[in-house]
Amino acid sequence: MNERLRWIDRHFVFDLPLSMFPNVLERLRGTPARIEERVRGRDAATLRRRLENTWSVQENIGHLVEVEALWLGRLDDFAADLTQLRPADMSNARTDAAGYNSRNLEEVLSRFRAVRGQFIGRLESLPPLQLLCSAHHPRLNQPMRILDLMVFAAEHDDHHLARISELLMI
Repeated sequence: MNERLRWIDRHFVFDLPLSMFPNVLERLRGTPARIEERVRGRDAATLRRRLENTWSVQENIGHLVEVEALWLGRLDDFAADLTQLRPADMSNARTDAAGYNSRNLEEVLSRFRAVRGQFIGRLESLPPLQLLCSAHHPRLNQPMRILDLMVFAAEHDDHHLARISELLMI
């Protein structure tokens, strides 16, 4: 297995202009299709295989399902004009408790597509002035705009897509 930078060790510079909102929105919108493309035709044993006590392919997808609640909650934080965004549960207890390896793959994929659709819908309905709001990200210890949250979510998607690809090559 290649040595990869852990998600919690990543650092971010949020400097995209607001004009990039549509581009990042399309990146987020495309994640369900990208995942479905990666897992299409794979057998259940491969998708549920855990290596070195890490999440399987199916559990990585399930984790993305669970994290959507955080993205939606942070949109609520922006809407409430909070100065600090809610923290993530870095223990990932919800993902571990959800039992994604015992679920049907189509159910997990469908659930991700549905919750991502909620996130996209909320983003599409934002009043333009709300895009100027900023709040403090607790773990990164830096300000974050809604566009930055979107970039962060897209990078998180890609982090797990890379892990899924890595697991499928083993």
